[in-house]
Amino acid sequence: MNVLCFAYGANLDRTAMKGRCPEATPLGKAVLPDHRLAAMKEGWLTIEPAPGEEVEGLVWCLTERDLAALDRYEEVDRGLYRHERRVVVGDPGGPREVMVYVGTNRGPGRLRADYARRVSRAARHELGRGAARRVDGLSE
Repeated sequence: MNVLCFAYGANLDRTAMKGRCPEATPLGKAVLPDHRLAAMKEGWLTIEPAPGEEVEGLVWCLTERDLAALDRYEEVDRGLYRHERRVVVGDPGGPREVMVYVGTNRGPGRLRADYARRVSRAARHELGRGAARRVDGLSE
């Protein structure tokens, strides 16, 4: 069974993602309405509800093996992130329900500088300057 996953942070980086999840397939850009990016106390990104705002990202199709690997990377077993379901809008396919990683320890926080640089670079490459600026605004 495959899982659709919405990526908004480190998993925007296609090269890094292929290293973590070799069978994963990027399906395209999407937007998560009524949410915004936030920095967790640990210095990683999460999302939080925010009416009228949106988070840009990529949708990945993950195999069960990829999902297990990504869960390890996101430290789901330690409680750093958890899976939640959200509806994103994107091309192709219109609105679709996806799994998204949501951090359990929201801020206030500041993104770790090295992490922020990597995510900003991936966001700029995949989504454009506006997405990168939103990441930059949360960094140290």
